[in-house]
Amino acid sequence: MKKINYIIISALFAILPYTSRLKAQTIAVKSDLLTGALSSPNLSAEVKLSERFTLEAGLHYNPFSIGKDKYLKHWFVQPELRYWMYQPYKRSFLGINLMYGVYNISKIKLPFGIFKGMRSSRYEGDFVGIGISYGYHFILSSHWRVETSIGMGFLHTGYERYYCSSCGEKTGAGNRNFIAPTKAAISLVYIIK
Repeated sequence: MKKINYIIISALFAILPYTSRLKAQTIAVKSDLLTGALSSPNLSAEVKLSERFTLEAGLHYNPFSIGKDKYLKHWFVQPELRYWMYQPYKRSFLGINLMYGVYNISKIKLPFGIFKGMRSSRYEGDFVGIGISYGYHFILSSHWRVETSIGMGFLHTGYERYYCSSCGEKTGAGNRNFIAPTKAAISLVYIIK
């Protein structure tokens, strides 16, 4: 896992030299309303790198419990390099993204059969991934936009399994690799000029 973290950090630092050409009108701030409604508050910023490329970096954070012993606590970052078909912040784009996060999940049913024992156990761990995405910007005004995007990718997770949501009795550990959706977003975007 340390090697993967090193690769992600190196990739982010490799992109930094391109940010020296930033101007105020090339920055967008956004929040994904879809995942926000699913108890994952988030905030992202996107900067224009060239006439066709932008770099988005977002943070999702959920410290809240859903019920007494039921929770989906997590935080994750998801930087994404985007290629715009027309020009940045207008119409459609293709993206490639990285992900890293930490989770603590108990008594939740996840889609696609991921961690089937989660209804009766607590899982704690971290994940790393890479994915691709497609999205579209709908222009509402000179400052406001709505962005939709979907994505798929490869995820690797290392986890520890516990018997109950509050006790420390560890019942197992492991690693999993899988292909899954990495993004489904409907975001409200504000372009800073």
